[in-house]
Amino acid sequence: MTDAPTPESDEPAHDPEVLELAQKVFDLSRHGDTDTVAAYVNAGVPANLTNDKGDSLLMLAAYHGHPDTVRALLSHGADPDRANDRGQTPLAGAVFKGEDEVVRVLFEAGADPQAGAPSAIETARMFEKQELLALFGAP
Repeated sequence: MTDAPTPESDEPAHDPEVLELAQKVFDLSRHGDTDTVAAYVNAGVPANLTNDKGDSLLMLAAYHGHPDTVRALLSHGADPDRANDRGQTPLAGAVFKGEDEVVRVLFEAGADPQAGAPSAIETARMFEKQELLALFGAP
């Protein structure tokens, strides 16, 4: 698995140092190193940086259960509804992984429980997470 960044323009990222830095920031998000992730974003790393699968820094932090990192990325403008290449959103990923605190952080930040495929609501139904369905206002 690689975490090659998705270029913002049509120009591919060829600089090995840029790719190495991106890999490092993806790993930091995945492992919940909140202060370091925030420092990199403050220094200019895009809060919505995505890897070669479309997973954003926020998706990686949410999926791996790091609410503080999720909060930090959201405070720096990360899009809570940005879906990866498979249509999954950070909120649905957190529901799938059973990361209820992350779910609440994302939902309170405005993440749409109906976004994505499957959506967070569909995922909560699949796993019979009644408390999350109630949080989302879903029957």
